Amino acid sequence: MSITEKDLYRDTPVRYLGYANEIGEAFRPVIKKIFVHASYAVAISYVLADTADKSKKQYDKPEILGGGFRGAAVASGDTLLWQMFASVIIPGFTINRICWLSKAALKANKVKGPVAKWGPTMLGLLAIPFIIHPIDNAVDYAMDNTYRKYVK
Repeated sequence: MSITEKDLYRDTPVRYLGYANEIGEAFRPVIKKIFVHASYAVAISYVLADTADKSKKQYDKPEILGGGFRGAAVASGDTLLWQMFASVIIPGFTINRICWLSKAALKANKVKGPVAKWGPTMLGLLAIPFIIHPIDNAVDYAMDNTYRKYVK
């Protein structure tokens, strides 16, 4: 990929599809579970599309530049692992726990009404921008010291 070429899955608004499950988790207290599950389907579809894109681009490169089947397999593994952990698993779990804990705290303090109903969702939504970069950096660090260390 050239320096000026935009990556559809990382440099455009398509990237936000990877955060669909965080939105679903934030709304979990107020929507049916089927919609939360659908948000995961959107996020995982994004991950699989990005994985396929990176794999094909790597496969199409000359073998001397890391192309071909092995290069595509390494790129697929890297993208799939990174995206699943950084876009789906860790952020989904984090937002789920933030909402669960805030709901429990509101219940313990006998808060009722709209604050009790919508407070955990609002807190979950507000947390999303603050968790993205730390999670991305932690997953980069983990990948650099595990998968990327041994397959490249």
